[in-house]
Amino acid sequence: MTADSKISKVQELVYEIRVSDVMKSDIITVSPETPMSQLRNILREKRISGTPVVDQGKLVGIVSIDDFIRWLAEREQDCPIGEKMTRDIRTLYADEPLIHAVNKFDQLGFGRFAVIDRRHEKLLGIVTKGDIVEGLLRKLEIDYYQEETSHYNGRHFLEDIQADKTALFFEYAVAGHDFHRAGEIASRLKSTLKRLGLAPQVIRRVAIATYEAEMNLIIYTEGGRIRARVEPHEILVRVEDSGPGIPDIEKALQPGYSTAPEWVREMGFGAGMGLDNIRKCASRMGLNSAVGRGTRLRIYISTEDGAKSESN
Repeated sequence: MTADSKISKVQELVYEIRVSDVMKSDIITVSPETPMSQLRNILREKRISGTPVVDQGKLVGIVSIDDFIRWLAEREQDCPIGEKMTRDIRTLYADEPLIHAVNKFDQLGFGRFAVIDRRHEKLLGIVTKGDIVEGLLRKLEIDYYQEETSHYNGRHFLEDIQADKTALFFEYAVAGHDFHRAGEIASRLKSTLKRLGLAPQVIRRVAIATYEAEMNLIIYTEGGRIRARVEPHEILVRVEDSGPGIPDIEKALQPGYSTAPEWVREMGFGAGMGLDNIRKCASRMGLNSAVGRGTRLRIYISTEDGAKSESN
């Protein structure tokens, strides 16, 4: 997304939809002992380009049509799939937001990811880029009528209240390191704004910015608060924590800069795009932080659809 462009419905959905919503759960698997010579028929009959390799219920690798082609090119004798499969498995959790899957496909260039349960690490399904596209199209079709036929403007709701100044306030607590509930607060705020009838473009900006802020609280702090103030012409989202603080704000605002530990990155979080995405969604943004004392983030989003982004 660029600073001057509108946030598209697809960009909104990749934050809202979970990997489990698009994955294929009817999994075709093979064992490490399956001969490579049988792989051709399996891929052709099932019309797939790769499959997980499972040994006694445990995911041990992934074998793809590329692995099969390389085996053919080497003109070796038949051998078990276990000798040619990819053992360095990168997986996705079923409850991860789809944006993490999109980022991993982009960063790693894989054709597919096995999807596992976060708690028991049980293989639940497999997801490809094609599955993501199909899932997004299904969701777009479901949401299209509701969004396009909704003409009520939430600013009218606020302006109809007889008062010199009108505002609605919402407050949410975010627990640090609770990745299982990642994105829950952003989703709740989004639902609230939908009920108020705010313009879809405004809701998208608020939802994405709040999600990124929520993730920063979960990844880097022991928790914090997200407060939203909704006024007829502007929405303010304030994010506060008493965490470690940001030593270099200018560096933290650079796309791709991240101090997230490797285990967090392996879970699909901490790509270093959070603050940059917030800035692109905001009409204006304020960020203050002190090492050892915490961080204060203010995100202002105009209720005028298509407001440009700028930071202050």
